[in-house]
Amino acid sequence: MRLKLDLHDVYNKGGEIDMALRTILDEAERTKASVVEIIPGKGSGQLKKRVLRYLDRPEVKVRYHRVEKDSKNWGRVFVHFRWK
Repeated sequence: MRLKLDLHDVYNKGGEIDMALRTILDEAERTKASVVEIIPGKGSGQLKKRVLRYLDRPEVKVRYHRVEKDSKNWGRVFVHFRWK
């Protein structure tokens, strides 16, 4: 199962960005999704940096297996999960 989060609607609302990321990770854990696709968009790159910083937090990092930056579309990030 794959989940998708498009951040275009909340790109300039800091608290809503973190809440959307937390919610999608919660849903991934609940549904045992294998991948979450996060779309920060291409813009200036600041939103993507914010997403990557959020995912790099120690308390968040333990929730997923790895992060992949899409090599064909730099406005997209994949978060991979490994379930036991």
